[in-house]
Amino acid sequence: MDPDNEVDYDMSPYLIRYKSGRVHHLMGTGRVDAGTDAATGVTSRDVVIDVGTGLAARLHIPSDVLGTSTKLPVLVYFHGGAFAVNSAFSTQYFRFLNALVSAARAVAVSVDFRLAPEHPLPAAYDDAWAALGWAVATASCARASSEQEPWAWLAEHGDPARLFVAGDSTGGNIAHNVAMRAGRRSGLPGGERIEGMVLLHPYFCGKELVAPSEGAEPRRRRSLETEERWWAFVCAERYGIDHPFINPVAMPATEWVSLGCRRAMVTVAELDRMRDRGRRYVEALRASTWAGDEAVLYEDQGERHVFFLSSSDDSGKTKQMIAAIASFMASSNAQALLLGPSSERSLGCDAKL
Repeated sequence: MDPDNEVDYDMSPYLIRYKSGRVHHLMGTGRVDAGTDAATGVTSRDVVIDVGTGLAARLHIPSDVLGTSTKLPVLVYFHGGAFAVNSAFSTQYFRFLNALVSAARAVAVSVDFRLAPEHPLPAAYDDAWAALGWAVATASCARASSEQEPWAWLAEHGDPARLFVAGDSTGGNIAHNVAMRAGRRSGLPGGERIEGMVLLHPYFCGKELVAPSEGAEPRRRRSLETEERWWAFVCAERYGIDHPFINPVAMPATEWVSLGCRRAMVTVAELDRMRDRGRRYVEALRASTWAGDEAVLYEDQGERHVFFLSSSDDSGKTKQMIAAIASFMASSNAQALLLGPSSERSLGCDAKL
């Protein structure tokens, strides 16, 4: 049989790898051009960060800022997709980042990192770290030589003192690991520190099932076996399922001191089987030696994993979640998050919508 057509790994609906090494991506390959989005008033452009690795990003900025001296927070964003699909240039991330940038009044660097299995982990973590360092260094430039430079928006309008990292699903995993690396390496170029970290329905796993969302019945056990198989696939079996990359709550409480951000926000969804891992993450962070100021948990009732990336959300929950993220970014206290009638008013309490 032709090895180029003989299946080695069938990881549908994501991809199929053949014995020749050829990978057929089944989803997340679409691309939309950068430009001005009339719906949000946000403009985007693409930039190559590293020609050698192919690391690239899409910059998003409110259009009315261009040509002014306004400085905005810098948001470095990592897309989801199980480490193996999607890109910063897809329709769903174009739409979501535009909406988020419009609400948060920020300049965003949406990172297009290398994907597994062609580039197994830690390639995505390394690319994320390189992109974060590039964003900080570029925003620290006095000014660009020309507005036509692809990175000029970041140099002209980015404020590195208001730096945030964020991501959804596996992108949330990446954001956490980048923040850990920032702490372990004693900061970023120019001595900058990550002001805030936003993990949207973060993808974490572990050998021990977490109840009640994961449960302990046979069906859940089979699901965990699938997750373990997938993790081994995307990291080329370099790390076990309880490695801190994928199971941060397995770290001793003393190791959380390395989380290099001042504030943290974690969002979970009621119908997401990963929700209790997100909750446990916040609990572990609050109980650890982390030197940050606050860890906020935000939960959407009646919603599923990364529902906010869907164009069919008619409930308004996406807008509410984006508004909560924008409030978190805008406030040094994050209590602006907790203005809803169902929320408790205390530092670090949990908002539910």
